[in-house]
Amino acid sequence: MKVLYGVQGTGNGHITRARIMAKALTAAGAEVDWIFSGRAAEAYFDMEVFPNYRTFRGLTFAFKSGRVSYIKSALNNNLRQLYQDIKRLDVEGYDFILNDFEPITAWAARRAGKKVIGISHQNAFRYAIPTRGSNWFIDQFMRYFAPVTVPIGLHWHHFNQPILPPIIEHPQCPIRHTPRLYLVYLPFAHLEDILPQLRQFPDDNFLVYRPVLSARNEGHIHILPFSRTNFQTDLHRCEGVICSAGFELPSEAIQLGKKLLVQPVGGQMEQQSNGLALQQLGYAYVTNVLSVSVIRTWLKAPPTAAIVYPDVAQAIVNWLLATNGEDLEALAQQLWREQAEISLTDTLKS
Repeated sequence: MKVLYGVQGTGNGHITRARIMAKALTAAGAEVDWIFSGRAAEAYFDMEVFPNYRTFRGLTFAFKSGRVSYIKSALNNNLRQLYQDIKRLDVEGYDFILNDFEPITAWAARRAGKKVIGISHQNAFRYAIPTRGSNWFIDQFMRYFAPVTVPIGLHWHHFNQPILPPIIEHPQCPIRHTPRLYLVYLPFAHLEDILPQLRQFPDDNFLVYRPVLSARNEGHIHILPFSRTNFQTDLHRCEGVICSAGFELPSEAIQLGKKLLVQPVGGQMEQQSNGLALQQLGYAYVTNVLSVSVIRTWLKAPPTAAIVYPDVAQAIVNWLLATNGEDLEALAQQLWREQAEISLTDTLKS
């Protein structure tokens, strides 16, 4: 089985999901060519799981003061280069073309009349799920940024729609809940927007992951460089997580039973909608402003129960091999049944 897999490289959530899919595809004997776009080539790290990968500039977003800046985004993107990359990308000879919100492979396959199976959280917004801040322009953007022929949406709940549970790797290291230890990952905020609030809680320890060259400590605040291994270790041992309202990190925290405080990125419909869904499901505290009072209230909140999801990556690979990517609704029903059975088993054990 030969696969072309395009992955959006802005942020780390899409790449985290791709790592899990890579293991499932490798276990099935697939030969995968990986395409990443959305960040500079030198900004990718810990990419050993992707033996055959190429990077392109693609399209990305610019942020200012924690909000999407559409003007800066437009100025920073090179549409001519994007068009040339789409024209030059060879999409022939593959059994499957998979895509996680990556525009170059999606549009190259569309130009060639190829079937593209999209696996992303963004595809869930094609269905009737909780949304906030949407409009016609955003709906069209979500649909055509990386167009696919078989859209597979991922979400924390099915909302009575044919979408799948999150793709999450089962714990690879011991799960602990170290009291008063918190992981902080707010990639679109500046440190000066975070540290003053955290300094007000000297009895708590905060592990703040940032794009820095080396670690440094400010008393109870530990500023740490990106490292997938260290990040996962800290995620598994902390009591709670403060993060933006992306999809992959909250999904991991939910499955590990970590209490969540999320701050949606301003001006970004996906994050605003994720915050709404997390609030409705009771999975997280949600705030637009990371104030001292909000953090204090959240720190005093009780722990949350883990929501364990099935092995979605393996199920998708099996489904591709068995059906050639047909009958998505049956796959969705199967996985949510499995999730309900896991939850029932855990309840009976407790």
